[in-house]
Amino acid sequence: MKDIPEFRSEEEERQFWSEHDSTEFVDWSKSRRGAFPNLKPSTKTISLRLPESMLEELKLLANKNDVPYQSLVKVFLSERIEWELQKHEPQNIKS
Repeated sequence: MKDIPEFRSEEEERQFWSEHDSTEFVDWSKSRRGAFPNLKPSTKTISLRLPESMLEELKLLANKNDVPYQSLVKVFLSERIEWELQKHEPQNIKS
């Protein structure tokens, strides 16, 4: 195995790994799956323009489900993104 070089910045490391195969540096047969139960994904604030009627309907639905409306929007988006990704995956055909 080759030694992983010391990097001066994330950008330098990113560039290195975009040009090198990690199997030359890491014995992946010895790897173990990691679990990070308390890791929270980083978030980014965005501005989203919605028709007022749609926003009011979202707030009504959120109130019925006893959740903040922004949390409900995230659930709706997450479900739709997952659905779209699955829709575009190649189908596993068994012979």
